[in-house]
Amino acid sequence: QVQLVESGGGLVQAGGSLRLSCAASGISFNIYAMGWYRQAPGKQREVVATMSSGGSTNYADSVKGRFTLSRDTAKNTVYLQMSSLTPEDTGVYYCNAHRFTRDYWGQGTQVTVSS
Repeated sequence: QVQLVESGGGLVQAGGSLRLSCAASGISFNIYAMGWYRQAPGKQREVVATMSSGGSTNYADSVKGRFTLSRDTAKNTVYLQMSSLTPEDTGVYYCNAHRFTRDYWGQGTQVTVSS
């Protein structure tokens, strides 16, 4: 059974930093691409950052240079280090595992950036 559990969200002032974690079970990072998505109130879910099974990363233009996605295969955990946060980064952040036509999602963690 696949399970993705996010943690690390919270309330932070603009300019601050947060690190999100996604603890995965039932999958291997060697064959699953991992990603972080977010959904702001009244908006569609959007991709924030992804990492292929080979370790290549891609970032949304809006977070390039501020966010870093990494993984720890020993802990089966992926991280999203977020810095220089702005109110536009506010939303629910979801961890995703993807392989071919399979997608798994975590329950989400709220990030709120105050101005």
